[in-house]
Amino acid sequence: MPTVTFDLPADVFSALRRSPEEFQREMRLAAAIHWYSQGEISQGKAAEIGGVTRAAFLEELFRRRIPALQTSTEELRQELARDG
Repeated sequence: MPTVTFDLPADVFSALRRSPEEFQREMRLAAAIHWYSQGEISQGKAAEIGGVTRAAFLEELFRRRIPALQTSTEELRQELARDG
């Protein structure tokens, strides 16, 4: 698995009251949520990047008040019209 390394100020962990491991988990999940909310990746891929199950990812979206459905109303109408 590829590795990405960040250089951060030494006091960032104490300021956030997070261990480096907690910070890393939060950064992965935050990035996954951002990319998902921008429509760049699927829920499954976001969960994988975030290091959580798909159910846990959906719970996190709900907690942060981010829509789990990344489809516009017009796209839903078109899909329903095709299927109907």
